[in-house]
Amino acid sequence: MNTVLRPPKILDEEITWDKSQVIVSKTDLFGTILYANDAFSNTSEYSKLEIVGEPHNVIRHPDMPKVIFKVLWQHLKEGKNFHAIIKNLTKSGRYYWVITDFTIDTNDAGEIAGYTARRKAVPESVVTKIAPLYKTLLEIEQQKNEKASELYFNAYLKEETGKNYNDFILHLFNEELKKQETIEETPKEKNTVLQKGLNWFFHGTFEV
Repeated sequence: MNTVLRPPKILDEEITWDKSQVIVSKTDLFGTILYANDAFSNTSEYSKLEIVGEPHNVIRHPDMPKVIFKVLWQHLKEGKNFHAIIKNLTKSGRYYWVITDFTIDTNDAGEIAGYTARRKAVPESVVTKIAPLYKTLLEIEQQKNEKASELYFNAYLKEETGKNYNDFILHLFNEELKKQETIEETPKEKNTVLQKGLNWFFHGTFEV
């Protein structure tokens, strides 16, 4: 991690950003940033010159438990796409919550060559549900160890959700989206999101 790029102080303040945008970045196999779109640069507050060539964890917020990224990398290295809810850190020390769709990039031989991450804003109702879990995982990690945090996380998913993390996130996102009285899309579009899931939410186009 490039400590020079890390903010000197962490602020308990959400950055104001255009939540209608999709934040996109591409990395190599080791998480080094190869590409970042304008939304990534504007939201993270890092210029493209600053961020390209740097490890992606330069925007990792200290409130994020390590087990989430462990699960993430396990899936990606197995060639599986993955969704995660993540709290990211900006250059000024502020934060922004996103739901991220991680996909696999392959070369002409079909080998994994890198990863693409597309991020969209998370409903506040989702944040209020996921943040306490992350806080507990982080506290266990800091006061016990990473293994204890991972064991609790696996037990939580089994006993309280009956799902793996990826399915849990999909369920949580869709359940909260259903409760919203007003969203930017029309009711027809809203139902399409719920029926087709998050892959379509990130990559599909709305029917007209």
